[in-house]
Amino acid sequence: MKMLWLSLLTLLMLGQTLVMGLPVQAPDLPTQPNAGPSEADQEFAEEYLRHFYGYQPKSERQKRTADTSEDADWKTGLCDKFQSMQRFFGLPPSGELTLETLAVMKRPRCGLSDVERFGNTIRWKKNTLSYRIAGSNLPISASKVNKVFRAAWKLWSSVAPMEFRKRNRKEADIVISFLNGDHKDGSPFDGKGGILAHAFLPGSGVGGDVHFDADEDWSFNSTGFNLFAVAAHEFGHALGLPHSSDPGAIMYPAYNFASNYELQLSFRDVKDVQHLYGISPNFASLFSKKPPPRTPDKCDPDLSFDAVTELQQEVVFFKDRFMWRKHPQSDETGITLINSLWSDSVPPFLDAVYENVERNEVVFFKGHQYWMLSQLKLKEGFPRNISDLGFPSRIKSVDAALHFRNDRHTVFFTGHECWKYNEQQMMMGGSPTLIEQVWPGIPAPIDAAVLYEGFVHFFKGNIQYKYDANSKRVVSTSPANDLLECKKHHNEILTERR
Repeated sequence: MKMLWLSLLTLLMLGQTLVMGLPVQAPDLPTQPNAGPSEADQEFAEEYLRHFYGYQPKSERQKRTADTSEDADWKTGLCDKFQSMQRFFGLPPSGELTLETLAVMKRPRCGLSDVERFGNTIRWKKNTLSYRIAGSNLPISASKVNKVFRAAWKLWSSVAPMEFRKRNRKEADIVISFLNGDHKDGSPFDGKGGILAHAFLPGSGVGGDVHFDADEDWSFNSTGFNLFAVAAHEFGHALGLPHSSDPGAIMYPAYNFASNYELQLSFRDVKDVQHLYGISPNFASLFSKKPPPRTPDKCDPDLSFDAVTELQQEVVFFKDRFMWRKHPQSDETGITLINSLWSDSVPPFLDAVYENVERNEVVFFKGHQYWMLSQLKLKEGFPRNISDLGFPSRIKSVDAALHFRNDRHTVFFTGHECWKYNEQQMMMGGSPTLIEQVWPGIPAPIDAAVLYEGFVHFFKGNIQYKYDANSKRVVSTSPANDLLECKKHHNEILTERR
């Protein structure tokens, strides 16, 4: 997966505070100007919006002859499509071709549109479907391909009352092929990367057929593109499912397979396919102990966070495989996958995260290891053991990290203790101190901490503690997701769960 580009913006100015006896204030940092997208990138983006979001660009002749009002209407239409795409992928809906938006557009993905909604009528009228694998252009042995496809169909048949039978003869409901370039179906492949596969909706003729780009580097693991993951997605289309904006769903359009996560249908995938075909008689027994995973909802009253950090001008909240990015210039906070920004360099289910702006590094903690990334890339020699930072062997993990930019030190929280780490000298500053002594009123252990708008925000379970370091007291408590400005009522979430 290609990594998202993170815009470099002027940092929010923080008020003066006293932490561990030292003054803290954000430094003035120079703004780094961004080079705008090239003409080729603009053309690529317009073509992307045309293909996946129904945008209808003007021809060069139309652009030259259009008057001012028409040109304004054309630009407004383009802006609307950018916003639609940005909202779909959890980006700030600026309506402009930012470099971050462009990077998302260039991620490998499915070839179907993101805005088509198929409704209840686009489905098979029978519950037993046949499929066959056509041609000899297989990237791997036929036996392995058969095994992968059987497993992908089983994901869907385990939750819906469907049966899929492989046939070798020509007549079959669904024909699966590996094809190159322009294969005469109106949707040519583009070589390595880009569009990985596409499928047709249920119906006669080509209805339900699935095409994989034969030029891709298909695999069964984390190298290349995982055939099982892409097949499961395309088979969902063959059953009549549209794309989902839920980044935890198999029907999410961008390739999001992570080698450290077991591929399974999400709650959204299950709900959507059961809406079309009903519930498998074996569903309750198969999923009673381990129900389909739900993507975290920022409006869940029970939501807690694994880690929270400042990241340039944003505040980023981490939960399981996901993250929310709160930007001061946007009222919308979308959810996306952690690996959409840092690829597979960063593991899910993190313990702590912080950014060192001066060194342009982001540090991630999980268990006894930590990862250091610069320019979104993992630095050589990482991950390392947290003992390299000066922790004694009795410390097995870090609960939270709180970085003070102007003071150039970081406070680590472990259990009931906190440690001060000197970022300039790159060494731990002596013995730890009890949290209750340095941060009176804060319950230990904590889940996460971040410095935001002059206050330290501590997170424990579904509670957030807003802390004034000057007076050394808790100013207020609120739900952990308060900064995400959820506008949905909590009882709506409870209703969905039922």
